[in-house]
Amino acid sequence: MAEETHQTHPPEAAHPPHAAEETEAPPPESVPEPPLASVALDLQKESLPSTEPPSPVEEKLKEAVSVVEKDAPLAPPSPEPPLSTEQFTVSAAVSQPLGAALAVSQESPKTELIETEKENPVQKKLAPESMVSFKEESNKLSDLSQSELKSLEELKNLVREALKNGEFTDSKSENLAEEVSIWGVPLLEDDRSDVILLKFLRARDFKVKESLSMLQNTLKWRREFSVDECLKEELGDDLEKVVFMHGHDKEGHPVCYNVYGEFQNKELYAKTFADEEKRKRFLRWRIQFLERSIRKLDFSPGGVNTIFQISDLKNSPGLGKKELRIATKQALDILQDNYPEFVTKQVFINVPWWYLAFYTMMSPFLTQRTKSKFVFASPSKTAQTLFKYIPPEQVPTQYGGLSVDFCECNPEFTVDDPATEINVKPATKQIVEIIVNEKCTLVWELRVVGWEVNYSAEFVPNDKRAYTVIIQKTRKMFPTDEPTVSSSFNVTELGKILLTIDNPSAKKKKLVYRFKVIPAVN
Repeated sequence: MAEETHQTHPPEAAHPPHAAEETEAPPPESVPEPPLASVALDLQKESLPSTEPPSPVEEKLKEAVSVVEKDAPLAPPSPEPPLSTEQFTVSAAVSQPLGAALAVSQESPKTELIETEKENPVQKKLAPESMVSFKEESNKLSDLSQSELKSLEELKNLVREALKNGEFTDSKSENLAEEVSIWGVPLLEDDRSDVILLKFLRARDFKVKESLSMLQNTLKWRREFSVDECLKEELGDDLEKVVFMHGHDKEGHPVCYNVYGEFQNKELYAKTFADEEKRKRFLRWRIQFLERSIRKLDFSPGGVNTIFQISDLKNSPGLGKKELRIATKQALDILQDNYPEFVTKQVFINVPWWYLAFYTMMSPFLTQRTKSKFVFASPSKTAQTLFKYIPPEQVPTQYGGLSVDFCECNPEFTVDDPATEINVKPATKQIVEIIVNEKCTLVWELRVVGWEVNYSAEFVPNDKRAYTVIIQKTRKMFPTDEPTVSSSFNVTELGKILLTIDNPSAKKKKLVYRFKVIPAVN
């Protein structure tokens, strides 16, 4: 928590200029996916941002504050015309309801794109690029082409015949259609079954006979593996930090994190992979985790029935560990053959050089559809890449976001409180002005990914005869400092709170912040 001081001084304190540092590299491009990245999932019941209309109290608080975001160069601007085009002001007078935070100006992404083009005229490839970015197909019948509808109908007829003949079970019965389910969805009972069958069709390029064969093999494997019994087994929680669910992406997909660096723990590694028996137990844990997660997805047409995967390769043991390699191959084979089309995007973060070399060798054997789901991000681009797909309030703090586990350490904010992103340009002072129009308590938290900036906060009253209140004196923030800074201020007179970030470096920085208004008690 940042050191907080309350002092007073006359308004408009000056900030000294700083020297510049080297410019940051461009963001990574999207490129490929093993099915579910060979990891299981455990969806947590985290609610998406509420769409309910604001309450009368929230409507009143909309008038309590407004926000202005602006930046200025730390050093006197060069007389050359091109520099003036890189300086811009983002301004927004935004209402602030209780329990919600600010939304940035819609012009910000466009400005960022222009900046990227100017600052990086020649971009260095960090990973192979996919030719197109994967766009998830619709599961609504009205959105399917005529040939796709025809394939679906043919597959349903074949499934109906197979059910009648008992081909999906070990015994024959005229009522077997009601007994055959997959991921909690009875085959051919309702429109959820169509969504399931479309997954198998898309996995086999809408080749009906191949899709039927895949479905038959999957149902057979599920019986042999005893998937239903696996769901009831007690397999421990030793791997809860290796694979976990946290938040949702911008389209509502649950996000699964796979942290392979946890296997640097020798005791955990030996307990998980030391012999064949342990590897079998690990595999059952993974399938159990996956099955429980999939059954929480929405298989109705138009529902969210895929997962956004993130694989953190920082400190990953790599391909040299024989036991891990064997277990990974076993899991990949099972997932690829029996869990079709469950990944909407696969993002690899903290990618080491050896993984890119390995991918380059494997790329010719991967389909364009698979490669189009992949995104690679170097350590310096992790937060920037994740924010492209996931709101920062949904990203864990260890990956640059604001989200922490629900606990007493962060009682004011949850994943339902949206945050604002701002790009702080090199050698620039970024000021967020929160204009307060009513007496209240303002609570905020912010972070700059990687810090290396100066941060200060102050309250400037409207009355020119009054003095400015120093909430946080200027503090140099280092990469080793706490990831987020939280603070609050009791506003007893009208004015504005200034949150100031000085970026003295030559690198563009990412500022993320949010705040909420607590009404004054009469």
